Amino acid sequence: MENFDLSMIWAVVIAFAVIMYVLMDGFDLGVGILFPFAPDEDARDVMMNSVAPVWDGNETWLVLGGAGLLAAFPLVYSILLPALYIGVFLMLAGLIFRGVAFEFRFKARSSRYLWNWAFAGGSILAAFAQGAVAGSYIQGYETTGLAYSGGAFDWLTPFTVVTGLGLVAGYALLGCTWLIVKSEGYIQEWAHNLAPWLLGAVLLVFVIVSIWTPAVDPAAYERWFGDVRWIWIFPILAGFSAIRIFITVWRRKQAQPFLFTMLMFAATYFSLLWTRWPYVIPPNFTLWDAASAPESQLFLLLGVLFVIPFILVYTAWAYWVFRGKVRVGEGYH
Repeated sequence: MENFDLSMIWAVVIAFAVIMYVLMDGFDLGVGILFPFAPDEDARDVMMNSVAPVWDGNETWLVLGGAGLLAAFPLVYSILLPALYIGVFLMLAGLIFRGVAFEFRFKARSSRYLWNWAFAGGSILAAFAQGAVAGSYIQGYETTGLAYSGGAFDWLTPFTVVTGLGLVAGYALLGCTWLIVKSEGYIQEWAHNLAPWLLGAVLLVFVIVSIWTPAVDPAAYERWFGDVRWIWIFPILAGFSAIRIFITVWRRKQAQPFLFTMLMFAATYFSLLWTRWPYVIPPNFTLWDAASAPESQLFLLLGVLFVIPFILVYTAWAYWVFRGKVRVGEGYH
């Protein structure tokens, strides 16, 4: 019973860290994805400066979620890392490229266009890899005993390519609505005009994946349609958020499109978790199968629960300090 309780608490902590990462690092990845389509170089300066003060802090949640997963559910690492080596490497490579571009782009002159492409390419690569890995989680993994027995590219299938492209479009929508909040003038108008197209792309992928998922995972159909459950509130909430995004963008609102985009992401995320719950390594290993010893979980949980409030306070403080619009000619470099 103790292991059950601790495993559930750890699942909540890791799920919270992941959704915080998706929402907070998602919009700055989205800004990078939109980089090649920006109106001009001044717009790119504003776009990069809008996330420059917070982007590295946002990735704290990725570290916290990854470290917590290793501590609480070590079997996940021993099976999923061999299955996802290439996908995880591509994600990290993309994050490294965009991180270096942050530091060098503002100092470069003749080579600035190269750092533009590094920033955009790294953002697109990281977003696609994350989406493909999420799609592979829906597919499940081939295991023999406690070891992964599939191929190195089993994570990359037509289904996961679609989920990868869907996350690229979703992050781009997050970045676009973030720019509505942080920019003004012609840059904000460009973001307002672009947002409905990105929303349409996200919804198209959502419909395709929803129809495709039962073919990839037959148990998903029974889980969702076996009987009416309260969990249907999440797809309904996602649909409501999509409608509100369109309306608030059309009415040229400032913060509301971004807030509703985050709400749509959160609702979709919880829908994904429900599709596979309680399997952390689908289709064979549940949360409790993969758990570490209760003593290890408790010892590390005390430290994590102590650290999380400090991260939340620091994050809130950083966003408060750097609130307001970012204008052409202003920045932090």
